[in-house]
Amino acid sequence: MEHRDKYSVLLPTYNEKDNLPIIIWLLVKAFTESGDDFEIIIIDDGSPDGTLDVAKQLQTIYGNGKIVLRPREKKLGLGTAYIHGIKHATGNFVVIMDADLSHHPKFIKEFIGKQKEKDYDLVSGTRYSGNGGVYGWDLKRKIISRGANYVTQVLLRPGASDLTGSFRLYKKQVLENLVQSCKSKGYVFQMEIIIRARQFGFTIGEVPISFVDRVYGESKLGGNEIFQFAKGLLYLFATT
Repeated sequence: MEHRDKYSVLLPTYNEKDNLPIIIWLLVKAFTESGDDFEIIIIDDGSPDGTLDVAKQLQTIYGNGKIVLRPREKKLGLGTAYIHGIKHATGNFVVIMDADLSHHPKFIKEFIGKQKEKDYDLVSGTRYSGNGGVYGWDLKRKIISRGANYVTQVLLRPGASDLTGSFRLYKKQVLENLVQSCKSKGYVFQMEIIIRARQFGFTIGEVPISFVDRVYGESKLGGNEIFQFAKGLLYLFATT
């Protein structure tokens, strides 16, 4: 009998109590329909809004084999959330995505299909090719995102069309390697992962996705994020 693939979804959360039940329901539905083995690892960073309580309720509904809770005391950043999550992942593949409903779990099936086509090391969801797109963003967000992506393409030639997206499928060992080698945090982290992947010669597949701006809660992209992004971009340009 061949080894069956298992997909560990890493879901970092901070104040997502309204979104969590919906995203979990959609994830369970997507995996149930595709017939793939899965687990969802919720990494809550001490949300004051009671996200963890909601997660516990969801665990009683879906079972602790499917919903794994790995909370942390406080907000410690995306990169460390992934490192923390990977330690607890039992799958041989890892899916990373946002918990705020901007990423629809229905695309995971396409990621898996794409990965199998050429045994890709990682598959990235892209908003900037094929029929991918962004919905619910104002012009400023669109310009910042496209601009960031364009500047990065010019400076780093990464061989992938969407670098700041955070909806991806990785072979677990590949993600472990990449996360260990990444220095940046926050918004730049997603981009650095792709740059490092190119450096290490990992293969990257892409699937067009539609990205929908968050329905509940606050967007995390402010002026400071843009500054950090520019700083991180220059750092990567200088060091890769």
